[in-house]
Amino acid sequence: MSKTQPESIRDPESDRLLTPQNCAVAIIDYQPEQYRTVQSTTKERIDLNVIALCKAATKYEVPVVLSTVGVDLGVNTGTAEEIRKELPGVEEVDRTGVNSWEDPDFRAAVRATGRRKIVMAGLWTEVCLAFPTLDMLAEGFEVYPVAGAVGGISPDSHRWALERMTAAGASPITAISFASELMRNWARPDSDNLREIMNWYFPLKVELDKAGK
Repeated sequence: MSKTQPESIRDPESDRLLTPQNCAVAIIDYQPEQYRTVQSTTKERIDLNVIALCKAATKYEVPVVLSTVGVDLGVNTGTAEEIRKELPGVEEVDRTGVNSWEDPDFRAAVRATGRRKIVMAGLWTEVCLAFPTLDMLAEGFEVYPVAGAVGGISPDSHRWALERMTAAGASPITAISFASELMRNWARPDSDNLREIMNWYFPLKVELDKAGK
């Protein structure tokens, strides 16, 4: 029998998997000063994946919290423009501390989403991603670090930070797995959102693979 109709949709708010209705995205410290010190991967590879993450969040209307560090202090510049343009209308929450969960405005922004599943990416993996992840897990949030969209000051720093977060209960994912989890079924009316992301993502990935970036 031909199958052309999607399966019934589970309750999107109580679904154990990620849905547009039960999660939020936090993007932390994608600033030029942070990029310059990443050594575990390339800027091009980080951008490929963090932009895919932003595209998925925007297309599926997932709430996004965007944060920076040290902009008001005058020591850093804001979020990279290529990321900002993927998040129209999303304001930055600036901080002075490296652990965003210690900043009351960041905590308030996350809590204002009403979501307990938080998909999170930050530079560096071992500091700006790991610290809030550990704190939020301790407070009962489910945290999903986006492994391909982050980087540390060395391969070991990145690797062990992901190990530390996983051991504490985090569930690492990738940008494309996140987008696929939101889409869930090719017969759904909004499945073109994922097709559009993949049509952008994979040709660029092939170029980076060929260039060794």
